[in-house]
Amino acid sequence: MTAANTARWDLGVNFHDTVIESIYEDASRIARKTVKQKGEKEAYSTDIKIDKIVTSRWLGFPLMFLLLAVVFWLTVAGANYPSGLLASFLIDYMHPVLKNAAASINMPWWLDGVLIDGAYLAAAWVISVMLPPMAIFFPLFTLLEDLGYLPRVAFNMDSLFRRAGAHGKQALTMSMGFGCNAAGVIAARVIDSPRERLIAIITNNFSLCNGRWPTQILIATIFIGGLVSSGLAGIVSAAAVVGIAVLGILFSLVVSWGLSKSVLRGEASAFSLELPPYRPPRILQTLYTSLIDRTIFVLWRAIVFAVPAGVVIWLVANIHIGDLSLAEHFIHWSDPFALFFGLNGVILLAYIIAIPANEIVIPTILMLTVLSSGLTDMGSGSGVMFELDSAKGTAEILQAGGWTLLTGLNLMLFSLLHNPCSTTIYTIYKETNSVKWTLVSTFLPIVLGLIVTFFTTQIWHLLVK
Repeated sequence: MTAANTARWDLGVNFHDTVIESIYEDASRIARKTVKQKGEKEAYSTDIKIDKIVTSRWLGFPLMFLLLAVVFWLTVAGANYPSGLLASFLIDYMHPVLKNAAASINMPWWLDGVLIDGAYLAAAWVISVMLPPMAIFFPLFTLLEDLGYLPRVAFNMDSLFRRAGAHGKQALTMSMGFGCNAAGVIAARVIDSPRERLIAIITNNFSLCNGRWPTQILIATIFIGGLVSSGLAGIVSAAAVVGIAVLGILFSLVVSWGLSKSVLRGEASAFSLELPPYRPPRILQTLYTSLIDRTIFVLWRAIVFAVPAGVVIWLVANIHIGDLSLAEHFIHWSDPFALFFGLNGVILLAYIIAIPANEIVIPTILMLTVLSSGLTDMGSGSGVMFELDSAKGTAEILQAGGWTLLTGLNLMLFSLLHNPCSTTIYTIYKETNSVKWTLVSTFLPIVLGLIVTFFTTQIWHLLVK
């Protein structure tokens, strides 16, 4: 083994790439001489011409960011109206109907609160806030995947990950993480080196997963898009979300480099990636895959977690110790600490309750804001009775709860840099079989999130007086 390692270094780090290129070159030359299919030359030539653009050194990354921006802009611009319609029906209409029905059968107030103000409203919030953006985003993302563009993204990112001391295949696991971090962790199995596989697992949480896209899109629409005219709001909001996604990629590279130079020291190994041909869009299959396999699956998972979380929210907001509820005790206790980082106690409590699933962060924040901030003018009683006009109504609730542009910006940053959901944490443990690396993967993003939000807050206070 020692002699083999010595010989490998004597041959140079590019020897593997040279051998692979030679094999593919010989195979291609033989194939051109012996195999010919009708129309193949033209199609292959077209693929090469497109790849010269989308994988070029100068145009590859700008095109990648532009496509992401277009996808987010379409999501932001298209989700607002249907979200408002769903909220009007599920919350403004159905919630009073259910309350009246409960009153007509003399349901105990606490059971009415737990089931209707807690469990039902949490599910209603998840559906109205998450369904429209997911129903737009996932088909567009799946379309790029089916066209064969995502492997080109991995190809573009390969050199960056190798420079960071990580494996080029980490670009593939990162792409999987944009759908689900647990899936991205499992996808790290394609990396043979245990060291590089562990780096990919630890850093996968920096890819924005399904559950965090709605938070980013909604907060960007309210606080970033709200800074400009309505005509530019969609473009500016989309650019902000793209910026957060790119920042996640940057953190993945920086942390990978730090790990590869310290506790997971080593040299990056090379890999070969065969780019698939471009394919025409398969609309029906794309719609099925994105709406059934992804949107409905993620939405159902969010609802399953949201219902018990809604019960917990109602309980902590309605069980009192002295004059304050449990939620108010925690929020008042944690507010000074949270404000130090440009956040608030509601956000900290929401992320604790939402550990099972990132999808319920925004509904949890909204319900806690209403229940703990004395916003009774938005409704009646101790329930969550308020009007929601999509992003506008959500903005009114958050601003009434004391939110500012700095709060929204730091929430976007903390949404990127916080602990993985419980499913991902469990998956990390199963893949690494190590409590140590599971804890590192869980708490490293939180530490980075607090550092980033702290410095963002301090710089903000220096510049905005």
